[in-house]
Amino acid sequence: TDRVRQIMANMERWRWLPQDLPRDRIQVNIAAAVLTVFDGDTPVQSMRAVTGRPGDETPMLSSTIHSIVINPPWNVPTSIATKELWPKEKANPGYLKRNGFKVIDGTRLQQQAGDQSALGRFKFDFANDYSVYLHDTPSRAKFASFSRLSSHGCVRLEKPGELADLLLKGDPAWTPELVDAAVAKGDTVRARLTKPVSVYLLYWTAFASGNGQMNFRADPYDWDGILASKIEARTARQTLAAR
Repeated sequence: TDRVRQIMANMERWRWLPQDLPRDRIQVNIAAAVLTVFDGDTPVQSMRAVTGRPGDETPMLSSTIHSIVINPPWNVPTSIATKELWPKEKANPGYLKRNGFKVIDGTRLQQQAGDQSALGRFKFDFANDYSVYLHDTPSRAKFASFSRLSSHGCVRLEKPGELADLLLKGDPAWTPELVDAAVAKGDTVRARLTKPVSVYLLYWTAFASGNGQMNFRADPYDWDGILASKIEARTARQTLAAR
């Protein structure tokens, strides 16, 4: 019964998507913490990701990646600064300076680009109302885990350099060698994509692999049960109205 409700919830989420998805697109399965690049229905690149922990959920959304920021600084959200960073500074004076943070306008924290930056060397920008994005990370250990839900909501990538090279492929201004040189130089630069790419952040806890094998994941955000209950309530209303 639980599996039936899980499949029902995931099929409902499929129904929300366009009938024809863009040929070139990136899909992130939030629940499985995996990013896949598609050419039509064929996956051409896949990598592990780290997605939002319960309480800091990665939102479901669709948008378009328009540029890649190389050596990005991190403008720290106020909530993270208040809950995590300022207490660390209070407990260990000098913590912020040692980790590359500076205070902007007397109130905001910004971590400078570099090896310590929480965003690593790449940030993939797309418009959304949640201030989330795909990005690199200097913290690599979590990629070895099966369960990889531990971010504040953004999506950390196992192989961001490979994704950058793929999205910039064919642009003479951003060959892999020029990207590597920009990273090494350390300056913050923005590489605009000549072909913006659709991106979908999706919550799949039940999905079929390429050979039709069914896969299931846990429901870390407890979204399946809520959605399944709403579907059942809708069905009950429709059944009652049809009598």
